[in-house]
Amino acid sequence: MRHLRIPVTRIEGHGLITVQLDEEGRVREARFHVTEVRGFERFCVGRTLWEMPALTARICGICPVSHLLCSAKACDAILAVRIPRPAEKLRRLMNLGQIVQSHALSFFHLSSPDLLLGWDADPRQRNLFGVAAFNRKLALDGIRLRAFGQEIIEVLGGKRIHPAWAVPGGVNQPLTEAGRDRLAAKLPEALRIAQDALAYYEEHMGAWAEEIEHFGKFPSLFLSLVAPDGSWEHYGGHLRLVDAQRRIVADGLDPARYPEYLGEAVESWSYLKFPYYKPYGYPEGMYRVGPLARLNTCDRFGTKLADEALARFRALAPGQAVTASFHYHYARLIEILGALEKIQELLSDPEILSPRVRAEAGINELEGVGVHEAPRGTLFHHYWVDETGLVRRVNLIISTGHNNLAMNRTVAQIAQRWLTGREITEGLLNRLEGGIRAYDPCLSCSVHAVGQMPLRVVLLGPHGEVLAERTRGA
Repeated sequence: MRHLRIPVTRIEGHGLITVQLDEEGRVREARFHVTEVRGFERFCVGRTLWEMPALTARICGICPVSHLLCSAKACDAILAVRIPRPAEKLRRLMNLGQIVQSHALSFFHLSSPDLLLGWDADPRQRNLFGVAAFNRKLALDGIRLRAFGQEIIEVLGGKRIHPAWAVPGGVNQPLTEAGRDRLAAKLPEALRIAQDALAYYEEHMGAWAEEIEHFGKFPSLFLSLVAPDGSWEHYGGHLRLVDAQRRIVADGLDPARYPEYLGEAVESWSYLKFPYYKPYGYPEGMYRVGPLARLNTCDRFGTKLADEALARFRALAPGQAVTASFHYHYARLIEILGALEKIQELLSDPEILSPRVRAEAGINELEGVGVHEAPRGTLFHHYWVDETGLVRRVNLIISTGHNNLAMNRTVAQIAQRWLTGREITEGLLNRLEGGIRAYDPCLSCSVHAVGQMPLRVVLLGPHGEVLAERTRGA
């Protein structure tokens, strides 16, 4: 068999795509390998419950807020407390800031070089500097939008990365009036940037028609939280699954009972687990999470501008789910816009300045689950503790992990479309990477990163002979 090995770049973490060919040179199988080592579930054992939010935030420097907040929710469950309303609103505000900054990083910094410069462009130019040379306004807008999301995190938590702010029972400090006014003053520019970026994507979709059709377009389930009224949710609510026709498969699922309906399979060639919907079995129970899933599962967004954009999004597949993974980019931009509208609502709420932001309690339960929506999808933290609050066991199901089966299906579909003969073209390599990049995977979150991947591609013949070799940037 022939193998094509492709290190994946411009994602958070390190991965490898292997394409296996048959004797006739046709694609037989494609796999997305995650070769990093998972560790946080083990070395959290023996730490105290009170350390867990700040400790698990260190899983990743890109999305520390996601783990901070989800961990705090798991700790709330062990304390058996309902946190004060102002504290929940502040947590929601920080998570919305995290969604804005992370989505801006994904679209403007990691993916826009492909969308603006083309899949066959010189890789030395296919980066943010190349984008700035091609469209200076778009590049600067991306920097400003991400900075606004980070500023929300900083104003609330005291710093932009790894804020030790969300704690069991609430948060450790309220929002000041000066902080609120500082954020409110910058909101109009952020809204303008989000609307401009969304308009750009909608105007240029025709140029990406082939990629839209073949970058992971297939039927699957979609999973996310939704609010009690079925609207878009990112912090509370319940879990819902829909199928490719947007028919509800399961609704009202209690997030704390996830082991009853979500399983985690293991394959020998990856350190990333393969979650699946148990009633459908493995691998038939494949589902997707993240922006695309959230827009497919919710009944509406719940804000004016985002609902208008959601209607245009759903017009791509009337009466059905949007199944093209390329449109994760589209969904991401709509979520940025809606998140900014919800930020505006929260900043206008007088209760958000209340000093009552923490409930005090001890260990009342020996097990707790925290679930919320991280930028990349549904995130689970599950802790078991002893009577003193020492952690006995941890299970983490990270957003990227949920998409593992779908990412493997995506690279196979792309390889079948663009791989011909023995030529390793730049367009082929970048499209394979781009298929993964659409999901915006966070591999460090999923397995905890160790080491670097070599930037080398080798095509092997039936007996192991090198048919073609290529190094990026050469």
